[in-house]
Amino acid sequence: MAHVDHGKTTLIDAILKAGHTFAAHQAVTERVMDSNDQERERGITILAKAASIHWKGTKINLVDTPGHADFGGEVERALTMVDGVLLLVDAAEGPLPQTRYVLSKAVAADLPAVVVINKVDRQDARSEEVLDEIYQLFLDLEVPDHHIEFPVISAVAREGRSMVGVGMPAEDADLSALLDTLVKYIPAPIGDPEQPLQALVTNLDASEYLGRLAIGRVVRGTLRAGRQVALLKAEGSTNVSRKPGQVLGIEGIGRTEQTEIVAGDLFVLAGFPEVEIGDTIADPSDPDPLPRLTVDEPVLRMTFGPNTSPLSGKDGAYVTSRHIRERLQREVLGNVAIKLEDTETPDIMQVAGRGELQLAVLIENMRREGYELEVSRPEVVTKEIDGKKHEPLEEGMVDVPDEHVGTVTQTLAPRKGKVIDMRPGDPGRTVVTFEAPARGLLGMRGELLTASRGTALMHTRHRGWIPWVGDLPTRKGGAMVSDRVGVTTAYVLDNLQLRGELLVGPGEQVYEGMIVGENARAGDMVVNAVREKQKTNIRTHAADDAVKLVPPRELTIETAIEFIADDELLEVTPRYLRVRKRVLTEQDRRRLAR
Repeated sequence: MAHVDHGKTTLIDAILKAGHTFAAHQAVTERVMDSNDQERERGITILAKAASIHWKGTKINLVDTPGHADFGGEVERALTMVDGVLLLVDAAEGPLPQTRYVLSKAVAADLPAVVVINKVDRQDARSEEVLDEIYQLFLDLEVPDHHIEFPVISAVAREGRSMVGVGMPAEDADLSALLDTLVKYIPAPIGDPEQPLQALVTNLDASEYLGRLAIGRVVRGTLRAGRQVALLKAEGSTNVSRKPGQVLGIEGIGRTEQTEIVAGDLFVLAGFPEVEIGDTIADPSDPDPLPRLTVDEPVLRMTFGPNTSPLSGKDGAYVTSRHIRERLQREVLGNVAIKLEDTETPDIMQVAGRGELQLAVLIENMRREGYELEVSRPEVVTKEIDGKKHEPLEEGMVDVPDEHVGTVTQTLAPRKGKVIDMRPGDPGRTVVTFEAPARGLLGMRGELLTASRGTALMHTRHRGWIPWVGDLPTRKGGAMVSDRVGVTTAYVLDNLQLRGELLVGPGEQVYEGMIVGENARAGDMVVNAVREKQKTNIRTHAADDAVKLVPPRELTIETAIEFIADDELLEVTPRYLRVRKRVLTEQDRRRLAR
């Protein structure tokens, strides 16, 4: 476990190679554990995944976790499957917000840690200082004394080299130092294979042939194929007893059929379509449920509904509210950090999650599967504490070039954020730590990237709750709203680009109520974006100048959900992202305003 980009998935690649998981003839891709399309495109891990290797007669099960705060639910779930953690820290960047978050979760679960200082070959590496910062982090988290005596390994994960202590591994070094340390320091599972069976389901998967699969870990006893087991729900509901359809174990990065899985090992079980995350698989003669998984509450919510624009149904395969509801219910089964609620309108569902990135990944997955939907701007989940309305507080860290430090403080001020700490980072860069309400951070990442020409890095984590801070500023410019259906022309866009920034290019289909650009001033502006040039017999040089259009702003799902205002929606189809008003006709909008 580690902060984003500190090398977790790359290190797993190296460990799998060291354990001779791959056959000599096998073609191995980089970051083999990131098997999902979006993980490979974004270069991040989204889902926690398991693998195993054999090292000197010991089987080691590995779980790779995501580093982004938005996917913290995956980390919390993975911690119920392990006996110890490998804490990875970048030798130059040191511990960052997510390092603190994941370590605090491991400490709460009383798991011992092996610390790996990775990327010691970087030119700006400062391993000794980083080790001091890690000790300081352990002290800040008030860990029990026996956890502070952690072993330290220096590694270059990309090249599969490691050594004990702080330093530069030799050119001919391999990962033996790391794997020997793991076998020595991480305790073996304590469950007795002879006791009655107890196993916790921590993840779900689905197979076209076997139906729903339960994934988890045997806590004690032995799970045997062909032997009856009981499925226990927490609410004390009726237990289901039957023989499993198939029992699989995790070998390397694949799954193989097993006759028995003993305490401490990971299992994949078929034949229980009603299983949910947190259920216990137990011996029918001694049904003893394990405590259920608990995860942090979601902090952001947005509504999902069917596409109601005039262009709906032209692009996607699944367009009704029933399709969208079924897809979201499937998501919730396998994703513990997402919550679903009904709204006053039967077609529209409210989806709550940990952050914009997590919700954007869900929308992108649905879009790729052929769904058409409309989503609203994210809003924060509030809480009543002592009769007062509270909202989530975030702690963030921005790493920017020195000349852009002023930009960060100027961006934070109107968002009711305050700077807590400022220290030099890499040469020529500064790390600014701040606190701000989660509401104020919507759209801030995009604003900082624009102001710093794409050089700012921002990471945040949930800090708790603060009293409601009042109104916060939204988008500066109003919307340019199309007043009719048609196809945009270069001639009219040439005039409109003088009034603001365009979101559409020439030759695009628009409809009444669709937003075609951002007005340079506050307040909405209704425009005709489809007018053609009137042709006459008279030719003048000035009138026939070539039209020079600035390329329109490209919206991604993340930037679009930050851009839209409360009275606007984002229309998502497999091929298009369009921004529109909730109420399409100008007449109806005026009536509502009155």
